[in-house]
Amino acid sequence: MENIPKLLDEQGRRIDGRAVDELRPISIKAGVLNNADGSAFIRWGNNKILVAVYGPRECIPKHESSPYRAQLRCRYNMAPFCSLAEHGKSGPSRRSMELSKIIGETFEKVVITENFPKTAIDIFIDVLQSDGGTRCAAVTATTVALADAGIPLKDMVAAVAVGKIENKVVLDLSKDEDNFGQSDNPIAIGVRDEQIFLYQMDGLLTKEEIKEGLRMAFAAIKKIHSLQLKALEENYTSQEHQKFISLNMPTFKI
Repeated sequence: MENIPKLLDEQGRRIDGRAVDELRPISIKAGVLNNADGSAFIRWGNNKILVAVYGPRECIPKHESSPYRAQLRCRYNMAPFCSLAEHGKSGPSRRSMELSKIIGETFEKVVITENFPKTAIDIFIDVLQSDGGTRCAAVTATTVALADAGIPLKDMVAAVAVGKIENKVVLDLSKDEDNFGQSDNPIAIGVRDEQIFLYQMDGLLTKEEIKEGLRMAFAAIKKIHSLQLKALEENYTSQEHQKFISLNMPTFKI
């Protein structure tokens, strides 16, 4: 019989000391790759994820291009060393292909692809270290990378998971809580219009528990979005970026 750890103590605190509605520590940095059009690095708890965006650029192979919009292509990859579960594995897996599709479809609803016909926008997501909630962290970082690339978006998207452990609804599940808990629900939300772009459910929740989880998620999204804006602001006000702009700005004679 599998040894299931106790996920809540007598005071209702979780195994990492958090309250049920508390996020793990999150930090985001934009513009981390020199040769990408846009990039971001996110630390979310023990997760470490790097996102690179290239495009809009020529769509190769050309027969995949559309005369009406850009092709949005997403590749999610977990490094062989990112966790014990992935140790020694390399190349695409069933999970990575599923998450590539899910994340790509999420951003197809957000990116204004019709502005760039006959082109491709490529999103590369690499999970360097995994500890539960990687898809939510990846969605959050991808929004920053797309904005860093200057690609127009209908809305900025942030994501967080809610779930249930020991009959309590909790926010931002860690890996152990995901593995041994009763439910895990990744949710991606547009910040401006509060539109839900992604909602998945693993496990069962009552109607009241879903409402409580959504309340937690919407409150958390505001905090996560402030970190997205901070990352972009720091990147565009840094001395390196200002120097880059000054070197590439055209000069005009009056």
